[in-house]
Amino acid sequence: MSMLQNKKILLALSGSIAVYKAAFLVRLLIKKGADVQVVMTNAATDFVGPLTFSTLSKHPVYSEVSSEAGWNNHVDLGLWADVMLVAPATANTLAKMANGICDNMVLATYLSSRCPVFFAPAMDLDMWEHPSTQRNVKQLLDYGNLLIPVEDGELASGLVGKGRMAEPENIVKQLEIYFRSKGEQPLKGKKVLITSGPTVEPIDPVRFISNRSTGKMGTAIADELAAQGAEVVLITGPVHIHPSEPAVEVVKVGSAEEMYKAAMGRFATMDIAVLAAAVADYTPMEVANHKIKKKEGEMFIELKRTHDIAAELGQSKKTEQIMVGFAMETNDMMKNAQSKLERKNLDFIVLNSLLDKGAGFGYDTNKVSFIERNGAVTRFDLKTKKAVAKDIAHKICSLLRD
Repeated sequence: MSMLQNKKILLALSGSIAVYKAAFLVRLLIKKGADVQVVMTNAATDFVGPLTFSTLSKHPVYSEVSSEAGWNNHVDLGLWADVMLVAPATANTLAKMANGICDNMVLATYLSSRCPVFFAPAMDLDMWEHPSTQRNVKQLLDYGNLLIPVEDGELASGLVGKGRMAEPENIVKQLEIYFRSKGEQPLKGKKVLITSGPTVEPIDPVRFISNRSTGKMGTAIADELAAQGAEVVLITGPVHIHPSEPAVEVVKVGSAEEMYKAAMGRFATMDIAVLAAAVADYTPMEVANHKIKKKEGEMFIELKRTHDIAAELGQSKKTEQIMVGFAMETNDMMKNAQSKLERKNLDFIVLNSLLDKGAGFGYDTNKVSFIERNGAVTRFDLKTKKAVAKDIAHKICSLLRD
């Protein structure tokens, strides 16, 4: 269930071209299950009419304090909402919020609200960087309001830089993080290390040895554990996807050696490690400084072993630490996975097979089994990698309770 299900969101709009984004924001919030009401300044109505927002929200939209409909509603709405969101918040509106000026419906509602207030600024680069704007932002933060940071990009003036209102998807994520922090988070306070994706082992400046890992499974695990309150560090090889949870710290590496150093350097302070990366077992003995030219006959590359990251972490693993490994097998699957579980001192191992349709590298789905130290085996049907990540998180939580 979405963290925004049944939440009451009061959206306040001030006069910026970014008001057009607010229509998409209302749609996203309602799709997440929120109940949304909208108030607007007169300047905001010059960009997008109230009818658009009343149609989307299924509620009346108020823009005049002095109207018969709006006279008491600024108080009622401030009491009704679980959070108030001022988006876009112009430089003018920020200044009035910071200094208690009340000359429109948005300001009257803000000053009457008793709920947390988020604000998402939207303005030109120079306006955003002006000392008076920064002072007003600081004042609002001192009041306890919550800033949704501006984003970098092309602005309405044609300049490029900071000042864009955050994209609706990012605003929704910030609200979800807020409500999640108020709910149950079984992994709150736990530090988690996750390895993900492939490694690349250079042969020369052009060629390398790698594998087909996309990092989808490791990234899904990082998002799920972060959503459950963990402080997550994701060490990832070269991939084209990124965590959706902003709190995940991403450490990018290339080779197996780089991943080894990054993991070894952080493991001692971690409560949990999930080793989902497809790390190369071998790397070229020598790396050419220049592109190797094609010539007659065969070419042979001498390889050497890379560090076994899971095994070396397992040797230094403390009793209270939990370590989860992955096994991608094509034959003797159970036997190989159980052997890896023991050799690498894992608490449980996630076994998947390239022979199962829809499982393995590149898919959005996976079919896995959990194998534990006591010999217990739990088999799961094919499901999305996000759902598999939830199963892994649930298993980790059960080990923490034991």
